[in-house]
Amino acid sequence: MWLAGVVGRPRRRPEMLFADRGYDYDKYRRLLRQRGIRPAIAERGQRHGTGLGTFRCVVERTISWLHGFRRLRIRWQRRDDIHEAFLGLAVCLITHHHDQRLC
Repeated sequence: MWLAGVVGRPRRRPEMLFADRGYDYDKYRRLLRQRGIRPAIAERGQRHGTGLGTFRCVVERTISWLHGFRRLRIRWQRRDDIHEAFLGLAVCLITHHHDQRLC
């Protein structure tokens, strides 16, 4: 007998959530703690002593590399599988480019 919701791994909540200064409000910290998630939110007016900016920089840089491919900047394809194929091709090209720089 097939049961709904049994397929795959159970969802897990993150232990900690990193966020920038734009989310430095008690409301967000309280909501996270209610869900059992420890907030790591940079405080406004303070230096980046926690290293939160380094994680964000990596994500933003990766997205900017992907946007270097014109076809991925605006999604022209109607089918998800074609867009995902172009995304995979872009990741392969970016990885190959950076591997060549290391060698």
